[in-house]
Amino acid sequence: MPTPYGSCGGMAFSAAELHVLRRSLAHALQSSSAPLGAEEVQDCLRLAQSVDEAVREAGRLRAFLLDDLARYRGALPGSLSGYLELLREALAAGYEPAPDDLAALRALRANPAAAALLERARAVAERSVRRRLTANPAPRSRRLTLAGGREEPPRPAPAPAPKERPRPERPVPTPGEVFPPRRKPTPPPASGFAVV
Repeated sequence: MPTPYGSCGGMAFSAAELHVLRRSLAHALQSSSAPLGAEEVQDCLRLAQSVDEAVREAGRLRAFLLDDLARYRGALPGSLSGYLELLREALAAGYEPAPDDLAALRALRANPAAAALLERARAVAERSVRRRLTANPAPRSRRLTLAGGREEPPRPAPAPAPKERPRPERPVPTPGEVFPPRRKPTPPPASGFAVV
């Protein structure tokens, strides 16, 4: 939630503006063509410390607001008015609603204020998703399928060209050589007496 506005010398800055200001100060101190006097250097260092403190304070405020929002969401529906007010302020300050926020608003959409806030939160979430997809496009070769859609059958991998098997150094024995044929049993003599 970029709302954390830090105040520096009576002025309010967003987190992004504080980051730019801090970088500008560092650049001015390092690459000034005209040498700065000791008092000017001290002023710049004090301003840089104030910016750093404002950034830290903004982080603390952001963490507090997110915790507060989660507490109100956890106490729904009893905390409906407080939750809607906090979420409205957070969205105005640049907060991107979490899936839990969208689920809570869907459950509360019988309330007109919650229904209106749900539409607003959905729009913010969709913009956020589009921005992330634009910043990090998926590889072209990867295809995503939607539930219920038709799946493409996997394409077979191209078969590699058959390689010739190396010939063994000695010949491979045939099955007849490995398993010699059985001899037929000799029939018993006709007389019924065994030959001695």
